[in-house]
Amino acid sequence: MIIKYTAPLRGELSIPGDKSISHRSVMFGALADGTTEVTNFLTGADCLSTISCFRQMGIKIEQKDTHVLVHGKGLHGLKAPSEILDAGNSGTTVRLLSGILAGQNFDSVITGDETIQKRPMKRIMTPLAGMGADVTSVRGNGCAPLQIHGKKLHGAHYDSPVASAQVKSCILLAGLYADGITSVTEPAVSRNHSELMLRYFGADVKTGMNMGAATNSRSELSISHPACADKTGFTVSVSPEPKLTGQKISVPGDISSAAYFIAAALLVPGSELLLKNVGINPTRDGMLRVCRDMGADITPLNEDHSGAEPCADLLVRSSHLKAVEIGGDIIPTLIDELPVLAVLAAFADGTTVIRDAAELRVKESDRIAVMAENLSRIGCPVEATEDGMIITGGRPLHGAVIDSHMDHRIAMSFAVAALACRGEMDIQGAEIVNISYPGFYDDLAAVCRKV
Repeated sequence: MIIKYTAPLRGELSIPGDKSISHRSVMFGALADGTTEVTNFLTGADCLSTISCFRQMGIKIEQKDTHVLVHGKGLHGLKAPSEILDAGNSGTTVRLLSGILAGQNFDSVITGDETIQKRPMKRIMTPLAGMGADVTSVRGNGCAPLQIHGKKLHGAHYDSPVASAQVKSCILLAGLYADGITSVTEPAVSRNHSELMLRYFGADVKTGMNMGAATNSRSELSISHPACADKTGFTVSVSPEPKLTGQKISVPGDISSAAYFIAAALLVPGSELLLKNVGINPTRDGMLRVCRDMGADITPLNEDHSGAEPCADLLVRSSHLKAVEIGGDIIPTLIDELPVLAVLAAFADGTTVIRDAAELRVKESDRIAVMAENLSRIGCPVEATEDGMIITGGRPLHGAVIDSHMDHRIAMSFAVAALACRGEMDIQGAEIVNISYPGFYDDLAAVCRKV
């Protein structure tokens, strides 16, 4: 994909459905009694992998474009798959589904593509083992494929060394099948879609600062990690064996996908772009907070807080940006947006420091190394650190050949950078954006006069 400098971005755009919420709507709908109706479902490859896995386990799922009907069979309605479950490129599918599979009365194997088979799974294997689960790495390297022998689980409390919605959600889903309350404490608040949706479906989910380990007599096991010593955090708990009931879910636009158009409109002079119905969950809105600190002109309109997931239209105007420091508790709220924030930093005046983001090294690619490599190619001074980047911005940048390393967020980030660079940007592996945003380049062309 070759992209050039563009004239101002204009018009309005409806962002595809949130990926995290789309995944969970299928998973929780499958475990509920009755039919769950999902609108604005994200039809990216990752979410389709989740649908495929549940179909293999006997769940009837009807899909027509972005409208999905999940005919749930209840908490114990899944059947043993006849083949290995394939999560494709979706870490969410592997990690969340592993929690569900751990409590079944059948055995299973779940895997994914080459990228997934390199991503760390010990972070879920350890807490699941503490609940009595039998989950092993087939190759013994702590990665997928995972062999899961379903069995009865015990309620437990887990002090997580990382703020990870995938780890937390895996444990909570396993907790649905436990013999007592299951709880997780994180060092910082990660995205809370699982908590909100489980409660919406009828589960008994409690959240609060430092609730500590569950006090249920059958949940006295506490699984700790040295990195959590002397730390406080946010705790969420779930009671076992809930009666889940099918629901109607309207998926808001994905703020992680909106981020690329926010960045593009901010960078290209004279731009004014309205992004419709974007999710603004406070555990996901770190991108907006950082952009405003950089001097961005972003106005929320038509805010709607009536549902489980708040949303709003976002009016974005081009802005002169300044460097900031990004780190601490805000990192879990924008972890997927850090590549495009790094692009914004490359055009902002001053030196931006990104820290506390070592998680980027174990995403679809090593995003710290890959972003540093490609920012250097377009002429931006950048230093990769162990847990982030130091980016010196504010100078003219030029097009280059960009290696996406088959990472969808890298490809989209440099498509945005291309709009503000001199010359052409040649993005290799550009088609990988279909993982999370089918039609990304079409939408980009729709709001640009020349792409």
